[in-house]
Amino acid sequence: MTHALKPGDMIGVLGSGQLGRMIAMAAARLGLRTHIYCPDPGPAFDVCARHTMAAYDDEAALAAFADSVGLVSYEFENVPAGTAAFLAARCPVRPGAKALATSQDRFVEKTFLNGIGIATAPFAVVDSLADLKTAVARLGRPSILKTRRLGYDGKGQVMIRNGHDLAQAFDTVGTAPSILEGFVPFAREVSVIGARGLDGAFAAFDVCENEHEEHILARTLVPARIDADTARAAMDMAGRIAAALDYVGVLTVEMFLVEEGGAQRIVVNEIAPRVHNSGHWTIDGAVTSQFEQHVRAICGWPLGSPRRHGRIDMHNLIGAQGHDWETLLQTPGVCLHLYGKHEARAGRKMGHWTRVTPEG
Repeated sequence: MTHALKPGDMIGVLGSGQLGRMIAMAAARLGLRTHIYCPDPGPAFDVCARHTMAAYDDEAALAAFADSVGLVSYEFENVPAGTAAFLAARCPVRPGAKALATSQDRFVEKTFLNGIGIATAPFAVVDSLADLKTAVARLGRPSILKTRRLGYDGKGQVMIRNGHDLAQAFDTVGTAPSILEGFVPFAREVSVIGARGLDGAFAAFDVCENEHEEHILARTLVPARIDADTARAAMDMAGRIAAALDYVGVLTVEMFLVEEGGAQRIVVNEIAPRVHNSGHWTIDGAVTSQFEQHVRAICGWPLGSPRRHGRIDMHNLIGAQGHDWETLLQTPGVCLHLYGKHEARAGRKMGHWTRVTPEG
């Protein structure tokens, strides 16, 4: 395989959060080292071989970083385009620029998905209050106004219901370039986490069923309550998306499960070009974790088995819930993961726990 790394080599990771931390831990298990690059300190700094704390536009620091690693990956999708381009001129960046550009702009993302025959919510571009009024007249209420760029865990978006003032709604998203999405009457939120290797091989974990509280993932159940044919269709969608993006690494596709007239169908919500919170269960609940799978893929190694060890129940520890660690350690069957964050703030992901129940 071309550009395959070997044990002892160094992987560069942009971002110092818990996802970078878990990538570094998975890499170490395979005899690989990581170099974390981020403007701010984070929990990934505690477990890596090297770290650089510098701005994403610091070309001298970026050049030294690129020279120290065999390839660069990232733990978040809002990597500045200039940073990705600068690094890609010096070493492989995986996943590549196409995945970043597509996922960073909601209009580009939905246009791409529709272009390869994958259903999304109906949408319209909103660059002004006049655009918003026109879009609401076409898509109706309820509908959701979202900024085209940035925004996660419910940030950068507002639901527009009957009686809501449109000018106020547009102000809520900072009058930024946005899209309006028609409301999808979904029964459940699900996700597919898959990996595409350097050789084009694709492997997906079983469909995850996700429950949110205050727009933050609270619980994941696997397998999702979804028909077998619908699950296969969802996993096929993830594979088609990865192939169309010439993707290398772990990709997450967030979806809505719609139930109508006794039938199920899938509507794609968004793409996350990275490992994902809804896949943390794979550390304890699958033959190969999503983090090891990502490392294998970007390094040009064979993908591992995504097979589950049993039925999965995973819970995030948000804010003060992180203080429950001692009780969780005493709870039979619970696998606890804490992210090394020193301050438990409201809405902050402090860790998670997983219970795996053998089937049969």
